[in-house]
Amino acid sequence: MIETVQLAVSDPVYAAALREALTDGGPWQVIPVERPEFGRQGVLVLDEEALERVRLPLPDPERVVLITRRDPRHLSLAWEAGIVSVVSADDDFNTVLLAIMAAALRAPKPRMAAAAGELSPTPPHKPASIPPRHRPPAVKKHKIR
Repeated sequence: MIETVQLAVSDPVYAAALREALTDGGPWQVIPVERPEFGRQGVLVLDEEALERVRLPLPDPERVVLITRRDPRHLSLAWEAGIVSVVSADDDFNTVLLAIMAAALRAPKPRMAAAAGELSPTPPHKPASIPPRHRPPAVKKHKIR
């Protein structure tokens, strides 16, 4: 299954290297974007500049990976936005790739039609009515005097 990654990173050299690492290392479709589209499925990799261009609160912030400097202003912005994965441009690419993979696992998945040969969910149905059980005739109690 191919995962989509929207890449909104202003440094063209870093963005190209990250795109190459993603496409060489796994089933990733990398889409460079100026402004991320939150309506599209997949992971969003943003830098500080891209984060400043989006409206808060973020929908599904668990699928965002923020590449930022490690200073209090940027880290607090990530915290307030609810972003779970924060990495630095100075981090090893393996760390960045791991953060992207983790975000892909956390991202909501679209409901797909069942593939051929798989069991598909059955639509909700009205439960069958169950007729009342026959009850044995009530035992009559006699008064003993």
